[in-house]
Amino acid sequence: MAEFADADLRGSRFSRVDLSGSRFAEVVLTGAVLRGVELVDVEIDGYLQHLVVNGVDVVPLVEAELDRRDPDRALLRPTDPAGFRAAWDVVERRWAATVERARRLDPAQLHESVDGEWSFVETLRHLVYATDAWVRRAVQGDPAPWHPWGLPADGLPGDPGASRDPAVRPSLDEVLAVRRERMAGVRALVDGLTAESLAADTEPVAASGGWPPPVSHRVADCLRVVLDEEWEHRRFAERDLTVLESRPQ
Repeated sequence: MAEFADADLRGSRFSRVDLSGSRFAEVVLTGAVLRGVELVDVEIDGYLQHLVVNGVDVVPLVEAELDRRDPDRALLRPTDPAGFRAAWDVVERRWAATVERARRLDPAQLHESVDGEWSFVETLRHLVYATDAWVRRAVQGDPAPWHPWGLPADGLPGDPGASRDPAVRPSLDEVLAVRRERMAGVRALVDGLTAESLAADTEPVAASGGWPPPVSHRVADCLRVVLDEEWEHRRFAERDLTVLESRPQ
């Protein structure tokens, strides 16, 4: 078994290679070509754009099916201020239900990883970080908005004050207190949106290290990143809560 981590394998060629049982996480496959492959019992979970399978771009089919299964999902692609307010309504409502589900578990389980993914508490910490990065830093111009419990993704540059220290283990209620403050800030922002402010560009992000990149960003794009983060990480959390619920407490 070979293991590759933080490796640049661009342009590699694999021929007559058995990858059965392999796992790929945080892998970029842009421009990859797979011919004569056997994809049996394969699970793909990630960002899809122009994914052609046997001559058919399956992405529109996947997107339509996901929207059919959960009509709220379509609301997370807003184009105007009212749409962003409705989208944040969905985020608040769906996360409230997920947190209530999590509270039914033993508190220690909320620090457990499922299949190497973030624990429930770590997921909430990451969403604090995402709000700090894309709302407080990018949109509102705070050069150092980081809460010490904010958890950046592994592939992002380090941020002063943001921590990947595994010893940082706030309780659910502690991290929710920070989370409520951050979510209230987003609510105030979207409630005050106009067509002009939504289409505006931010001031260039301070070049003091951290995320997002030190350039101007469209306000709408920043908010869409936050919406995507909220939707996808809640989905991951719900998936992992199902596993945790099956474990003995």
